[in-house]
Amino acid sequence: MSGLLKTVARRAAPSLRGHTLSQRANLYNAPAKEKLGALEHGIALSAFALAILGPAGWVLANLESYKKKD
Repeated sequence: MSGLLKTVARRAAPSLRGHTLSQRANLYNAPAKEKLGALEHGIALSAFALAILGPAGWVLANLESYKKKD
């Protein structure tokens, strides 16, 4: 039975997929046009730290309310 299903799936799959679009990434191998300053680096570092550590801090700060079974 599984052989029959594999044969049907193999024949039906291309028609179900339709036309696929090929995508290409645009990669550039060159130095930056202008350098970033210390302020931009600080803002980026703060944003990444908040995005990564923020949710974990929220869970740890509200851990007692998560333990309650209301």
